[in-house]
Amino acid sequence: MIRTMPVVAITLRSLLDRRRFWLMVLLAAVPVLVTLIARALGEVTFSEHVFDRLVIRAVLPLIALVFGTGALGSEIEDGTIVYLLTKPARRFRIVVAKGAVAAGLTAALVVPAIVLTGLIVATQEADILGATAAYAIAAALGGSAYALAFMTLSGFTSRALAIGLGYMLIWEGVLAGLLPGTQTFSIRQATMGLADALQGGGSSDALDPTTSIAVLTIVILGSLALGSWRLSRYQLRGGD
Repeated sequence: MIRTMPVVAITLRSLLDRRRFWLMVLLAAVPVLVTLIARALGEVTFSEHVFDRLVIRAVLPLIALVFGTGALGSEIEDGTIVYLLTKPARRFRIVVAKGAVAAGLTAALVVPAIVLTGLIVATQEADILGATAAYAIAAALGGSAYALAFMTLSGFTSRALAIGLGYMLIWEGVLAGLLPGTQTFSIRQATMGLADALQGGGSSDALDPTTSIAVLTIVILGSLALGSWRLSRYQLRGGD
């Protein structure tokens, strides 16, 4: 654990010292601002739609994409990853440390946004607190899956940001609606399925709880394994 602390510090400094972090803060604030505006206009029954259509479908994956690709991809692109790999730390621990930072920052921005949105509406809709807790938990797990998947993707290609956007827009946005079978391979659908299950179920469009948890678990563990393998291969090529 002590050996990975420098990795955590370096990754945090890299992600927090950039202008993109503050852009992500503004992006995370969008659901809260939308809720405040709707509240001022008298619309207070839309909060769950904000959680679903705005947070889970747009804000969460975008923030995870930026933090995930930045946690590892930027160091590989500029070559500074070589200095990190010379440290006496296992590649798996490096990937876990970087993934924890990316997932943690994603949750640190998205979960408070969900909670604040729910609290704003809760003054007139007391039953929204259950949905708020459900979406907050689902977003934390789904955001971790997104961040780790995008982090690992950035280890294989310099176009991870574009590919990630394509996955979100085409696979999760278009194909998931046209071909129901593709929903099983969608982090978004798994996140929404988990949120629905935590609320007691009821949505016919959501993945069942078992499938949702299985998808998120496979993505998280698979990303860590592939990321570790990628760093090992990178070290071998660097030594050549």
